Amino acid sequence: MAEPVERPTDEPLNRWRGWGGWKVPKYLKRGNGSDAFGLAAGSAVLGLVVAAGAVLAAGPWDSGQRKAERDRAVVQQRAGGAHHEGTAPGAPEPAASAPAVLSALGTASGTAPAGASGLDAVLTPLLDTPALGSVRTAVVVDAATGEQLYARGARTPMTPASTVKIATTAAALSALGPAHRIPTTVTLSPDSRTLTLVGGGDPTLDEAALRALAADTARSLHDSGTGTVRLAYDTSRYSGPALHPIGPNENIAPVSALMADEGRLDTSDRGPAPRTDDPAGDAARTFAELLDDAGVGTRSEPVSGKAPAGSRTVATHLSKPLSALVERALTNSDNDIAEALARQTALKAGEPASFAGSRRAVTARLKALGLPLAGARLADGSGLDRADKVTAGLLARLLALAAGPDHPELRPVLTGLPVAGFSGTLGDRYEATSPATGLIRAKTGTLTGVNSLAGTAVDAQGRLLAFAFLASGTTSPADAEASLDTLATALTRGSR
Repeated sequence: MAEPVERPTDEPLNRWRGWGGWKVPKYLKRGNGSDAFGLAAGSAVLGLVVAAGAVLAAGPWDSGQRKAERDRAVVQQRAGGAHHEGTAPGAPEPAASAPAVLSALGTASGTAPAGASGLDAVLTPLLDTPALGSVRTAVVVDAATGEQLYARGARTPMTPASTVKIATTAAALSALGPAHRIPTTVTLSPDSRTLTLVGGGDPTLDEAALRALAADTARSLHDSGTGTVRLAYDTSRYSGPALHPIGPNENIAPVSALMADEGRLDTSDRGPAPRTDDPAGDAARTFAELLDDAGVGTRSEPVSGKAPAGSRTVATHLSKPLSALVERALTNSDNDIAEALARQTALKAGEPASFAGSRRAVTARLKALGLPLAGARLADGSGLDRADKVTAGLLARLLALAAGPDHPELRPVLTGLPVAGFSGTLGDRYEATSPATGLIRAKTGTLTGVNSLAGTAVDAQGRLLAFAFLASGTTSPADAEASLDTLATALTRGSR
């Protein structure tokens, strides 16, 4: 039986349309020397206001998503891949302190727990609730200082479910850079008789992109006087089994270097859906129809095969920047994008773009970042595989690293996290009246008997805390999720 995962809900647009004209304060568009403080201020204000308007208006993976945070998280160096854009120069400028911003919002600046002893009294009873199953682990880190404020089973390997996407996306950003784009190309053989649609591994390729590729191809062939052609499609960029170990499943399509709309057979763009068992063939057949619409005839059905030696590129489509793909993967818990990002990391490392190659490449990249990997096993990129094992310490440290000044390329890991009560898989898990709404951003994880939550919270002092809560042996997903949400909420309240 297929394992259930998060079922993302549509964002509550209707509740917040009145905020659409709100302007982002200038001080939120820059960070300070300690990026965690800028992110804490941004999380507080953006969660309570921008998340109510600008975030929802832009969409969870639009280039305008959480623009105030993106402007503040300027990438300081160019990185990764053959297809990338330049990044904006310049260092972050000072920003208002988080406590001042919270005070301006009318948030009480009460005393937050001081170190591990204060949090122990708050979190330990909540972790001991039976709803969290038989094994529970937790780590809380001050993102600005790196100080571990609370730990329980910090080094215990646990099945993370979809929170493993935090590791997958961080590895891809570190390897390729946030501006990297995944190409899909069309090549023409030296004898001008064979067109080949070459998949680069972009799971977000859609009919509009294929239509644009067909139009560009038609113009190129018309200019060169080429007539009817044979159409092939090349998926050789990926290797190994295409089927995820969980088997045929509505939560993920067969992993292929060429697919359109993530192999979905309905009109959805997130969550479970009926999937094709031949994503590459379906994409190629759609492309053939679009070529015909553009005036290029094909002799027969497209066939699978590598582009002939000496073929030249006649059209190229580039995916959205990796930063946008990361945000979409995290906001909507998108399994197809996560597996694609793991394979892109493998290709950059010179590993086979397979489940095994991706595991080695992602692990090596996290090790290079100096993260604690004892007991970790990254069996897949999405978290659907129960063989995945990570520790709460690894996830919390990784989130803190993404918030710090040394690795700005990792910032999309934070900006992509669902916002409590507003977006993605946390859109319906916090009431509008909850004191934590907008102050928590976290990745959810759900498999049968496994529930997890890892992200950031702004505490009562305005500190940005990175946390990871992992539970196994749970029997009621709803009760487990409520208990995890209560734990995260406790971080925002502190001790008064």
